[in-house]
Amino acid sequence: MENRWVTSLGGPLILIPQSACQLWNGAPPNYPDEEGDYGRACAVDDYIGLIDVGHAQALVLGDYPAPTTFLPAHGILLRKIAGNDDDEVLEAALKLLPTINWGSQLSWAITEPLILFDSVYDYPYVVTGNQEQLRIDLTPGRYTAEAAYLEIPDTAYFILIRLTSIYRSPAR
Repeated sequence: MENRWVTSLGGPLILIPQSACQLWNGAPPNYPDEEGDYGRACAVDDYIGLIDVGHAQALVLGDYPAPTTFLPAHGILLRKIAGNDDDEVLEAALKLLPTINWGSQLSWAITEPLILFDSVYDYPYVVTGNQEQLRIDLTPGRYTAEAAYLEIPDTAYFILIRLTSIYRSPAR
């Protein structure tokens, strides 16, 4: 199975509800004199953190500017820190899933599809500049987001972020 990966120029990736994407302004032209939205994303001092974007909250994937993909069957964002082959990293991560000690836990309400992209860009540029982005569809509801850093010497180093449904929103 081919996974789509989203990369970063060096800062965090961000996962934003689709309707709030147009409110994301990325790094202003005079960054770092003014931090803008990108500075708020960079201020997340953990593997994951939530920040407000208009009416919604976005999940910042902090710490490393790692290529990231989503594994929908597991509700997992896989962030590759090091490893030669994407399939090898994926296989190693899936083998370890049952044994992971999850940390960095938070609660997040998801009401619509999410878009993952590099937080340095404003969203209109992501669309018009053909920048990497990944749409993630989850059932609306409240989720626990938790992260873990794993090392498999000589194979892979990665961060996993698991999105687990706590309860689903009632049908509208």
